[in-house]
Amino acid sequence: MSGDAMSAAADAWWWPYVMIVVAGWLATDIWRWIGVLVAGRLREDSEFLGWVKAVATALVAGVIARLILFPSGALEGAPLWLRIGAALLGFVAFLAAGQRLIVGVLTAEALLIGGWLALGL
Repeated sequence: MSGDAMSAAADAWWWPYVMIVVAGWLATDIWRWIGVLVAGRLREDSEFLGWVKAVATALVAGVIARLILFPSGALEGAPLWLRIGAALLGFVAFLAAGQRLIVGVLTAEALLIGGWLALGL
């Protein structure tokens, strides 16, 4: 492709979308294929998978803590006690429902939105 043709392609409105798709595909599919190739050789009770689960759980806990303690955007308007209370009661609902994640998430979300509306925020 000549320099003029490359420049014309880079100036096209669709070019950023092509780059997003290609870069997104390359960044994720490589790891998926590696996972497929390696998954058959791993045992579910291996120390490595235990470590992976612990790291993933810690990352999720960190994101949740950050959203509760240091929110950004519209969530900043909700008081801290409401954010903590909704999370705690969502966790209680999660446990009471036999560790069904959807129950905990929907409970916490309903309490947060309901509290937000009740406070007129």
